[in-house]
Order: sequence, then C-alpha cells, then structure tokens
Amino acid sequence: MAPQRLLLLFIFLFYFSSFPSTARFITGLSSPTDLVSDGISTVKNPPFLSLKPLFSAEESCEQTYGFLPCTTTVLGNLFLIIVYGYLMFLAATYLSNGSELLLEILGPGIVGGLFLPILGALPDAMLILVSGLSGTAETAQDQVSVGMGLLAGSTVMLLTVIWGSCVVVGRCDIRDSVAVDGTITKGFHLTETGVSTDIWTCYAASIMAISIIPFVIVQLPQVLNSTSGRHLAVLIALIISVSMLVSYCVYQVFQPWIQRRRLAFAKHKHVISGILRHLKKQAFGKLLTEDGEPNTEIIRKLFETIDENRDGHLSPSELKALIIGIRFEEIDFDKDDAVMKVMADFDTSLDSYIQEEEFVKGITKWINEAKQTGGAYLEPNAGTFKFIDQFHQQTKREHALLGSEEQSDEVVEHVENPRWISFKAVLMLLVGTLIAAAFADPLVDAVDNFSTATSIPSFFISFIALPLATNSSEAVSAIIFATRKKQRTASLTFSELYGAVTMNNVLCLSVFLALVYVRGLTWDFSSEVLVILIVCIVMGAFASFRTTFPLWTCSIAYILYPFSLALVYVLDYVFGWS
Repeated sequence: MAPQRLLLLFIFLFYFSSFPSTARFITGLSSPTDLVSDGISTVKNPPFLSLKPLFSAEESCEQTYGFLPCTTTVLGNLFLIIVYGYLMFLAATYLSNGSELLLEILGPGIVGGLFLPILGALPDAMLILVSGLSGTAETAQDQVSVGMGLLAGSTVMLLTVIWGSCVVVGRCDIRDSVAVDGTITKGFHLTETGVSTDIWTCYAASIMAISIIPFVIVQLPQVLNSTSGRHLAVLIALIISVSMLVSYCVYQVFQPWIQRRRLAFAKHKHVISGILRHLKKQAFGKLLTEDGEPNTEIIRKLFETIDENRDGHLSPSELKALIIGIRFEEIDFDKDDAVMKVMADFDTSLDSYIQEEEFVKGITKWINEAKQTGGAYLEPNAGTFKFIDQFHQQTKREHALLGSEEQSDEVVEHVENPRWISFKAVLMLLVGTLIAAAFADPLVDAVDNFSTATSIPSFFISFIALPLATNSSEAVSAIIFATRKKQRTASLTFSELYGAVTMNNVLCLSVFLALVYVRGLTWDFSSEVLVILIVCIVMGAFASFRTTFPLWTCSIAYILYPFSLALVYVLDYVFGWS
C-alpha cells in the first residue's frame, strides 16, 4: 500500500500549497521629511504582499466537489492529471482483478459475457459521462471533447500499440501456416514467426467491425451537409447502439454454450471422416464407383466385416470396437458419446441396432456430405477419388480453429474457499467502481484546465494520456497472456482486445449519444469518427479473415497509431474540420 500512501501525501501537500497566502508589508511609505520614524504611524492603509505559488495565474480556480485541490497553472494541472490518472488506473486494476476472481466462481457465461465487458469499459464510460454533465450546456460542449478524445484514443491504442505488442511478445515459429505453441527458434523473422488464434477470435473481430454502425449513422447528416436531421440522427444512433449493446451481451452470455455445441459437432464430424477413411482403406480404394458414387456392394461387404457375430446387425459394442480400432490420434473424445451419435445417424428404426440397409444408407449419406465439402477430385496416379481425405483434413482444421475445450469451459470446479474469493471479488469491484466514479470528474476538469493553460486542444491530451490510465490494466494483462506463447492464450488475448473496442463502440458511445441528445449538445466530431472508422475497419477486416498473424503484421498496427493522430490534427487544424 506504499504507493497509495505516497499518493495521498502528494495530494495533501499540493492541497495546502495551492492556497494563496498573505503577509504584512512592514516598510510602509516614507514620510514627507524623508526621515525614518520610530514607528509606522505615518503609513496609511498599509498594503499586503500576496505570496502566490510559482507559475500561478491571476484568475482563481474552482475546486471539484468544493474541497479537492485545484490550480490554474500548467505544472499544477499536469500534476493533477498524473494523480487522478493514477487513481483511474487503480480503479481499472481493481475492476479487472475483481472480475477475474469472480470468473473463477461463476464461469464465463454471465460474468465473462456480461460483467467483464461492462466493468472493463466502466472507467471510460464514467469519464465520458462526467464530461457531458458538467455545468451549463456551453461548458459541457467544451468538455465533451475530452470524452470523445478518450473514446477515440482508447480504441486506437487497443488496436494499434497493444495489438502489435501482443504479436511481438507472443510470436512462435510458424509451420504449415500455424504458429507452434511454445516454439521460438527463428527470433524475429518477419514471415516465419507470429501468432495463431481460433475461429472465435475471428468472430470477435467481425463483431467489432460491425459495432461501428452507430458512428456511421450519427455522422450521416454531416456527410450530407444537413443541419435539420442531426438531432434525429443522434436519437437513431442511440437506439441502435443500445440495441447492439444488449445483443452483444446476450451473445457473450450464450457464447460458451454455442462453442461447446460447435466443438461437439466438430468431434462428431471428425469421427465421420475417420470412419470413411478407414472404410476406404478396407475397401482398397473401391468404396466409390468410377463416376464417384457410393459403391453399395462394397459397403455391404464392409458391413459383413464389421458384423463380427454374423447376426445381421451392428450392436453398439461392435460399433465401439470399430471406433476404438481406428485410433483417432488427432483428438481426444468420449468413445461412448461418439457411438451414441453414430447410432443416431444410422438407426432410423430406433431399435438400438444398425441393420444392413441402415448401414448402407448411412454411409451413402456420409459420402455425399464429404463430396460436397471436399469435391470429387481424382488422385493423380491411383485413379481414385480423394475427396474423403480432403474432407478429413478440412475437419481436422475446423476442429483446431474452434480451440480447445479448456477455453470453452473456463470454470474452475474445485476452488478453495469460494466464499472468501467471492467476497474479495465483490469488494474489489465495489472499490474500483467508487474510485472511477469519484475521480472521473476532477480528471476531466484537470484536463480542461491544462488545455486552457497551455492552449493545447483537450482532445489531444485525452487522446494520448487518458487511455494510458484507463486501459493500462488491460494492456498489461493482454501482454502477459501473450507471453505464454500458446494458441489458447493468444485467442483469449486478442478476443479481449476486440471485446474492449466493441464495448467502446456500443456502451461508451451509448453514454455519449445519450448526453448529446438529452442536453441538446452538438455532434461535431467528424475527424474523430473518421479515425475510429478507419482503425476498426482496417483491423477488423484484417483479423476477420485470417487466424495466423506473422510478425510483419505488427508494423501495420504500429503505423496506424501515429497516422491516426496526424490525421485528426490535419483535418481539425489544417482543413478546419470539426
């Protein structure tokens, strides 16, 4: 707790040093006789010497809440920004740590889908909220640029600096277009090292790209040079943004269940492809006719081979012996569950046995499905069709992209002392929320005062400095996860980054649009919206269609950050956009 005590000491000293002090002026005015008197009786209205702090300004400042220290000087406001920014960093850290503890108890559904995204965006949302609630509408219009700067800066920093850093520290050797877990022998090779993620991370990137729709809607009147429809556009964008927020939370709540269902289906598909490959080998390549259709005569002979007791039907035990004999080395699955699902595919009579005709129809159905997936291509020399092998390879690839069961089921079943962990998690969440709520307003005031004192636009201060405070815990967590150099941790890392940006685009934007609509403020942030659109579209499209990112891809992210800052400056202060 030493840093916190030191911080309180700084605030205490700064608070008392900020008051102007007074002192008696002891020399007075000289007497008409130019003689030194034995007193000061000739002095009329003795003046007082005002001892103001160094670098003080003439005007007085307004204290936040009536008691927090304030200043009008450059160094004073810089100090306040650092202090309050550090407090917001503590709030974000408490929220992050509390959420992770709660996740161990309740699992990824409600906590990971609902609480984690909202709590992660809470510091940003608080800053945006207070930036639009302060004072009169004119004051709020001036300070709301702090909220927009934070929103744009947070989004850009997450998708550029932090994203690129995760690629650098999480890189592994790339073999067959996939990063090998925990293997790094090629140093900083631009094309042969990198990170790989699962398909769910691609979905998260796609959702992030879609979440920019409210920005497009609210910006349409500016694009069309229309002033009458701006208030209506804000209302429509607000409704859509809130709807997307609710939809996103619902999706996150059910996503673990969806992932488990997808993994179960992928395993069943893997079993199908493995059985087809096994039957193809047993038939010596004659499982298909010359025109690529299922060879029913060969299928019947294979049935007789599998039917060990020659009773005319296959029992679950015979089917299980077949599956065990195939030896699926690529995946680990429940053999009894696989038998039940294969029986469900074949046993149309529901008598718990597979008759010969049911076996022929089932294998024929599987072959046709494999043909649709792999295509009926002839092998170059053997003169037989190879789509079954292609179907098997594609099934393996799909299963790998879905990730592991550990990722879809993050619940820790045997947690020691769950009651204490729950209490600690709730306490940390409460403390983090209170800190964020208490110090968001003074931080916005300090940024606004610093902007006034230095003539630096408040947007640039909030764009560069504030995201370092509100997103620092997410940045550290993401980079630590990436250093583990595994596909699972890389998938979690990038999914969290995309999820954080999505919450910026729906939750924080909803708060922002609500302020603009309720207080009658003017939406005038064309350049900022353009930067958000460019970064989200580029990185979203880039991450939606690939799962492996070579090291050279981090250069795209690193270039986007200074490009975004320069673009806002050029559009606002060279071309006069607003």
